[in-house]
Amino acid sequence: MHRLSPSLTAPTPERVILVGLDLGTSDWPLDESLAELGRLVETDGAVVVGTLTQRLEKPVPRTFMGSGKAEELARLARSLEADVVVFDDELTPSQQSNLERLMGQGVKVIDRTALILDIFGQHASTHEGRLQVQLAQLQYLLPRLRGMWSHLVGEQARGGIGSRFGQGESQLEVDRRLIRDRISWLRKELVKLERRRQVQSKARWDSGIFRVALVGYTNAGKSTLLNSLSGSDVYARDELFATLDPTTRAIQLAEGRKLTITDTVGFIQKLPTTLVESFKSTLAEVSAADLILELVDASDPNRDRQIDAVRSVLAEVGAKDIPSLLVFNKCDALDADALRALTERADRPLCVSALTGQGIPGLLFGISSAASEGDSTLTALIPYDRGMLIKLAHERCQVISEKYLQEGLQITLSASERMAKALGPYICGT
Repeated sequence: MHRLSPSLTAPTPERVILVGLDLGTSDWPLDESLAELGRLVETDGAVVVGTLTQRLEKPVPRTFMGSGKAEELARLARSLEADVVVFDDELTPSQQSNLERLMGQGVKVIDRTALILDIFGQHASTHEGRLQVQLAQLQYLLPRLRGMWSHLVGEQARGGIGSRFGQGESQLEVDRRLIRDRISWLRKELVKLERRRQVQSKARWDSGIFRVALVGYTNAGKSTLLNSLSGSDVYARDELFATLDPTTRAIQLAEGRKLTITDTVGFIQKLPTTLVESFKSTLAEVSAADLILELVDASDPNRDRQIDAVRSVLAEVGAKDIPSLLVFNKCDALDADALRALTERADRPLCVSALTGQGIPGLLFGISSAASEGDSTLTALIPYDRGMLIKLAHERCQVISEKYLQEGLQITLSASERMAKALGPYICGT
């Protein structure tokens, strides 16, 4: 017998049971919502070993699901040796605490919100992203502290030696104060970062650059499309919330105009309110855009529901009135009939494949048309010592003709309102 035997070092994935209630009020069928929840679990590195559902008119206040069904869930968790039970809807702190007592020691009970927050915590890479996720996590945790200290509160209630110090309640209050202080500090830090972002955004506005924001349901292919349009290598992977932090790239259109495209965090149904609030400074990139590309996974059967979920978040961040283009991605996965039906929709979407390049020229034409909408044709005589303005005119405008004169460059171009204002002192009649 060998004294040293090889052992596995990879962590064993947690075993998860999914739980969903059919209340008859959701736009999403329960089985499809649970399938998405399962993908979230896999993204978080765990494995789904079972599913339990129940149809109710409304949630039960004490245990969210019926008492008999909750006991059935506890038996199922024991038989499947589950480590975690994940509910598809948000639980109240008392419901979570009651269910964990029922499940027994060693089985965690969490909800969709906690799962998404955990995924965000793993994927946030920038300083701002980590601060935003931490703020959302602490806001979620604060009302749930009592349940976490219930063992100490229970010792206090029993009385006896040591109980008179009230250690459970004291520790609870200490933790609450620490968390509130941390939340306050995080908010102040995010305000500072938001002010910095506003300065940068104003600089881009003053420069006259046209700004495009990519938005869409998670895993719609935004990062892949950004790579396709800009020739960059932004991280892109077939998983939910692969990228969280906004990434901006510059591209040049065929007529010479330069613009920026920003890839933003993906959306999802039942996106936690705390996350939307925490990420508002990041999502400000969307509300400050000149054009929004609404990217949709054409191959997903829930695509129309996903569009509604995305537009709901856009309304929350004040971006619903910004001009937009509806873009269906992954159209290479559709057959001819499905593709024809998609192009005949009333909202006239653009159909592309970021992976193969299909439809990209048409998308660039759509972006170019949107960028030039509202432009005016003018002629300006720019002195040669205003070299930066000449450079901006070539980058931000569509140049029609130019002539080098002794006084400066006489240029005729199609300019946006912002560039026309910058060129104002040098505009001439012809």
